[in-house]
Amino acid sequence: MLATAPDLRFRPVETPTPKRLTSSQIDHYNREGWTAPFDALSPEETTAARAAFDRYAALAPERAAYGLNCYQARLSSIWDLATHPAILDHVEDILGPDIVCWATAFIAKPPHDPRAVPWHQDANFWALTPARTVTVWLAVDDADADNAAMCFLPRSHDRGPLPTRPAGPDSVFHIEVDAEGLGAPISNDLAAGQISLHADMLVHGSPANPGPRRRCALTLRYCPPEVRVTDPAWAAGVEAVVCRGDGGTWQHHPRPDTDDPRGVSSPHVIGAN
Repeated sequence: MLATAPDLRFRPVETPTPKRLTSSQIDHYNREGWTAPFDALSPEETTAARAAFDRYAALAPERAAYGLNCYQARLSSIWDLATHPAILDHVEDILGPDIVCWATAFIAKPPHDPRAVPWHQDANFWALTPARTVTVWLAVDDADADNAAMCFLPRSHDRGPLPTRPAGPDSVFHIEVDAEGLGAPISNDLAAGQISLHADMLVHGSPANPGPRRRCALTLRYCPPEVRVTDPAWAAGVEAVVCRGDGGTWQHHPRPDTDDPRGVSSPHVIGAN
């Protein structure tokens, strides 16, 4: 069975009565491809999220930087964050009342990490259609330009797939978007416990982290139930959590009863930020 080519066109958001976002913030998302910052976790919840990552990293150090991908249905702390009401309220203003979390990733750039995440468009790596995923970037540590905060290229989300070229030797990916002519980047500076939201075709990336501070975040990928997987082989690795409303054809995975990553494999790798 051949995979179906995905529809990667951006569809503007229309939310007459938003819960958390203002109309101007939704307009900003439609125009720029992202919106931020928003308070999501309390100080106590932020400390708990950081402790969860530190515990995972201690128990499975080989996955600590870029390897804790797609554990939302396998580790209870990540399931709890994926279904956090404050996060979902923001997502609902973009996607509507029916929300599926189909992927997550803890991404940690340790101090003095030479690796960069090159400019890329997430949806180009995924076998999903239409392009309606919104990524929540939850800061576990404070993130700014000094510790390699994620950067956006505004207004690049509605241009369709952009040309790519081979990436450099210190890149996390083997290809990168040719960003010439796409304008100046915006640093996604967030305090720990805050979130940003960005569209799945927005060009973004992050530089190497030359400083002494770690930068850790949890990315959470949400879509409405009309989104479907186009490649059956790729679908085998997707373990969704229906967070709100009707999940459509997406199979819901209940809260797991373990929070220990040892012996728990990841279904597949979805990318980095």
